[in-house]
Amino acid sequence: MYAIVEINGQQFKAEAGKKLFVHHIQNAEAQQTVEFERVLLVDNDGAVTVGLPLVEGAKVVCEVVSPLVKGDKVLVFHKKRRKGYRKLNGHRQQFTELTIKEVIA
Repeated sequence: MYAIVEINGQQFKAEAGKKLFVHHIQNAEAQQTVEFERVLLVDNDGAVTVGLPLVEGAKVVCEVVSPLVKGDKVLVFHKKRRKGYRKLNGHRQQFTELTIKEVIA
């Protein structure tokens, strides 16, 4: 059984026991249980339920493993040829690590 759930504006495939790295959730603490009710699709052993736009009564229960994890560094480099203009900027996105406990549908 799996579900497609929307978390912080992004869609994720959620199955019990899997780990997710989602954009940073503000008030999350370690070992806290979080529920997401924006479920767009549920597949229960071949029986697919598509929401219009959400599936009624479905939710995904997760546990916060780590409230703040930094992602890989992304380098943004700008250059204008023959002008001597070069600019380098780095960025590390902040994520929250979740473990999916169960999908309720």
